[in-house]
Amino acid sequence: MPGVTERGVVAAGHPLTAQAGADVLRAGGNAVDAALAALMTSFMTEPLLTGLGAGGYMLVAPPGGEPVLLDFMVEASGHGAAPDSRAPLDAVVIDFGDAVQVFHIGASSAGTYGVPAGIAAAAARFGTMPLSDLAAPAIAHAREGVEVNRPQAFLWHMLSPIAAATVESRARYCVDGQVPREGDVVRDPELAEGISRLATDGAAPFYTGDIGAAISDWVLARGGTLTREDLAGYETIAREPVRVRYHGREVLTNPPPSAGGVLLAYALALLERSPGRPDAAQIVDAMEAAQAERTPAFLDHLHEPAFLETFMASRLGSTTHVSVLDADGWACAVTTTNGEGSGIVVPGTGIHVNNMMGEQDLSPAGFFTHPPGRRLPSMMAPTVVLDDGSPELVLGSAGSNRIRSAILQVIVNAIDHGMEAQAAVDAPRLHFEDNLVYAEPGIDEATLKGRRIAWFRERNLFFGGCQAVERHHETRAFSGGGDPRRGGAVVRV
Repeated sequence: MPGVTERGVVAAGHPLTAQAGADVLRAGGNAVDAALAALMTSFMTEPLLTGLGAGGYMLVAPPGGEPVLLDFMVEASGHGAAPDSRAPLDAVVIDFGDAVQVFHIGASSAGTYGVPAGIAAAAARFGTMPLSDLAAPAIAHAREGVEVNRPQAFLWHMLSPIAAATVESRARYCVDGQVPREGDVVRDPELAEGISRLATDGAAPFYTGDIGAAISDWVLARGGTLTREDLAGYETIAREPVRVRYHGREVLTNPPPSAGGVLLAYALALLERSPGRPDAAQIVDAMEAAQAERTPAFLDHLHEPAFLETFMASRLGSTTHVSVLDADGWACAVTTTNGEGSGIVVPGTGIHVNNMMGEQDLSPAGFFTHPPGRRLPSMMAPTVVLDDGSPELVLGSAGSNRIRSAILQVIVNAIDHGMEAQAAVDAPRLHFEDNLVYAEPGIDEATLKGRRIAWFRERNLFFGGCQAVERHHETRAFSGGGDPRRGGAVVRV
């Protein structure tokens, strides 16, 4: 294919993020090395969506080896904390333009972060380059500054109630008293130091050392429940991915206790039963069926052994993502989230703590119902599609509850409609929730007869930020799709 060479391809939520990963591929690193370099760069290019205080998942499919899902998702905090000392959550309304969503921030929204542990674990298990080399682009961008582009300026504006929530967050993020605007150059020397500590000292300082102690003390003093015990007990967990057949392929995605991968697999399995290529109506029906399963009982049992097998058998008888493929056959998909951030920035650490315990999407049974130490049931679902055992498509998305619907539609577009990755990502999307279909222009209204539809005027980041890469087995060429809804970018090397 024109413009494609043989080292690999990276898709990410910002051009600089994708470029950092591509440079690592060019230097001889594998897909995991590239994903780690891109991920750390995203802390600076997408600072409210991810960071050292975030959580996430990495799905790795090594050539000739068994795929593995590294779970470094945020845990519910509170070991040894008194529940009656918890400060109330602070509600903020975020306006997407054609829809609004309420998020909750403040110290009590902060869960036990996993990103430092996840990066260290992935580098030790799969990396081929020193972590200090992989961190160098991120550190340089944080020290020298990143110019805010239009998509990021929109995110800064939209999330301004969180960016400006505290004295510390305003000091870290605001430029001349305002959230960054397009063309502003944003620097973050404390983030540079935090990434540097991770690269040189590993994850320990963030959990049992000085950084972890400073964060816990700061959060507890403001009414949160993130204790030193929570941090000391945190570890990355390796899990076997969910596997589901779909139209001649095998799809690998995030297993329990994550919710998103299970529901995505369920929707794909339902569509597998449908003859021909799924239309909008069939996709909505599958979304509705999956949504109906996301009950309090579903969430309560996600952490149990063998939940996936029981669930599937009984029914079938703020966030950013990086996708990487390389020429040696490695595939890596990593999704991380800070929620939208809690507004709690801890001076001297480079950390803006997540607000995952204030995410209503993750706690439909009520806030603070997850016991301390339980992984929160995220919708994040890094995904790899295999064709005859080899990675064909690697993807994942941002977008809260819209993650699974975005991934589902991109898979259908690519596999069933034969679209190239960019076209599959660009295509209009819909999302079903609470008996309402949210739809972008271009969706065939005639196929949704009888459904209540909330039309968006144009493509919108409400529908996620899906970043996808693919390898064409006939030509062995790479291509990718960066989601224009969130300023996504693709770099081939």
